[in-house]
Amino acid sequence: MTLLLIRAYLLLLSFETAIVRGRFSTVYHRVRNCAVGTSSAPSGSEDGRSAINTACVLYFKQVQCLQRSAALVCLLRQLGTPAQLVIGAQQLPFRAHAWVEVNGVVVNDSPPSVQSYGVLDRL
Repeated sequence: MTLLLIRAYLLLLSFETAIVRGRFSTVYHRVRNCAVGTSSAPSGSEDGRSAINTACVLYFKQVQCLQRSAALVCLLRQLGTPAQLVIGAQQLPFRAHAWVEVNGVVVNDSPPSVQSYGVLDRL
């Protein structure tokens, strides 16, 4: 679990760098090009979510939803889970949000909290 936590923290850090520099296309392409690994442990999805959640608690500042979700998608894919990053927005008041789905099920947010967002893209 320690190595997985370190991987999760490093993913958060790497996506933070791209977001702070305004390189959203870098985030987009990294997630899109992150392939699903072949090792599919039964608890891989739960272990990945737990590692990201712990890494977010230990992170040196508040983690944004895009940063957390992009890192989680890459980590889950590395663990063999076909996760998708979903980016959505609502019109009034304007807000954008990112979350992760596995087989159409929201895994890092509550389903009711994402219902008010129209899906802009799935990666």
